[in-house]
Parts: sequence; C-alpha cells; structure tokens
Amino acid sequence: MNLPISFLSDFGRDDEFVGVVHGVIARIAPDVRVIDVGHDFAQGDIRAGALALMRSIQYLPQGVALAVIDPGVGTERKAIAARTEWGTLIGPDNGLLAPAVAMVGGADKIVSIENPEVQLPAPGATFHGRDLFGPAAAVIASGQATLEELGPEVDPDSVVPLMLPLVEHSEDAVVGEVLWVDHFGNCQLNITPQDLQLVGIGPGTDIVLKIGSAEFAIEWVDAYGNVEEDEGLLHIDSYGQIAVAVRNGSAVDSYPLAAGTAVTIRSGRPGLQILSG
Repeated sequence: MNLPISFLSDFGRDDEFVGVVHGVIARIAPDVRVIDVGHDFAQGDIRAGALALMRSIQYLPQGVALAVIDPGVGTERKAIAARTEWGTLIGPDNGLLAPAVAMVGGADKIVSIENPEVQLPAPGATFHGRDLFGPAAAVIASGQATLEELGPEVDPDSVVPLMLPLVEHSEDAVVGEVLWVDHFGNCQLNITPQDLQLVGIGPGTDIVLKIGSAEFAIEWVDAYGNVEEDEGLLHIDSYGQIAVAVRNGSAVDSYPLAAGTAVTIRSGRPGLQILSG
C-alpha cells in the first residue's frame, strides 16, 4: 500500500528544486502521491517551517512528512526519520520536525538516515532534499524499505528540539510573541484564549495591545466583519491561537509587528501614548 508524502521546504518556486525532488520521488515510487504543503518559507527559517508543519500535520493524510529547511546541509547534523502514530516524519535534525512530532503524540523510534542504498550518489553535499530525504521518503511511502533499513536508531534525547517562547502572565496582562505572519498579514501569537482568560480578558473587555512603548485599543471579536473597515482586532484563528488582524487590511502594515515581535495584551485603556489601530 502506497502512502502519501506531504512535502514542505524553503526551496521556493523560482528554481527547479521542488520539481526535481518530485521527480526523484516519482522515479523511485511512481504511484506515490505528493502533497505540497508549502515551499516559500524564508530561506533557512527553521522555526517558520516547523510551526507550519505542526499546524498542518493534523489535517494531512497519514503517511510520510518530508520537511527540508536545512541551513546546516553538508555538516555533521543528522538526517533523521521519526516514526509516530501519524506516520513517518523525515528531515534534518535541526528542530524542524520536533513540534509536529510532539503534536501527533511523539515518536516511538527515530533513526539516522545513513544507508547508502537509499540515497542517490551526488557530486556535492548541498542538495540532501534530492539525494537523501526525497529517496528516503519515497522508499518508506512505497513500502520498499522499513524505518530500520534507513539507518541506525538514535537516542530521542539527542534529537535537537525547537525552543519556542513561553507566555508570561501578570495580574491583568499576558506577554507573548508573534509566532507567524501569514500571507494576508495576520499575526498569530503564542498566546491562547485560555492565557487571556486566566487574567480576566475576554470578548467585550476593554483591551490594550502594547508593542514596545506604543499602546493600541483593540477588540476581541469572533470575525473580521465585527469591526469597522481597516480597524484592528484580536480573534481566535483557525488553529486556536490568538491572532492580530485588520479587517480588509494587514496587521503588519497597521502595527509595528513582525515574526518575533514581543507583545503585551492587558485589560484597560491605552495610556498617554494613545494610538489607534
């Protein structure tokens, strides 16, 4: 039985890299379906790719996840395959797979992909998506090899984690960070609705969004249409996190926000430095 491969990378669409990996998989396992999860993540942005894989894996068909954002390609970092209840996740050991593995309940076995029989010979060591990860995904998805045949088992404690920022709570405020900015300019925070409820903040509360020294009055609403045109809002996004958005606009254009920006959400009204969002 062939399993689908869900493929994520930072290869972009301007070059042939994504197509070449598709081609390698098709030559090894022509009946395997490949789903492109995304390939336009910023070059080398492991955190962005890891969070995207974590968000999406719960909606992807069980099978193989092939993730390649690999600024350490050609170095001593391991190439790994992790077996989970969802399926097998394949990629570099740089934290890229860790959140998704945790999302699906953890791995019962992780191996280092070292068997030369499941790799393509290559003149250089800079395209492991083509030469190592793609072939490994293809043979696992098509049943031509088992996880154990990819290489030796590795200690799960030796696998590189992805360190994510923690939320801080005070009496009436939550301090968090922008995890992700989507194509529309919406900013997903590492703050959950439960974090806000712990400090007494909910829909209908007077809310202040503080970014640096600037404070913005903002509403927590259910949908973009619940605020005026070009007005900012907080809402629960499609992944259950609190997000900052602007109706028919972009939060990153309206507020000084970007991935990694620290934000504070508190109850009350803006102080002296009042700004409108």
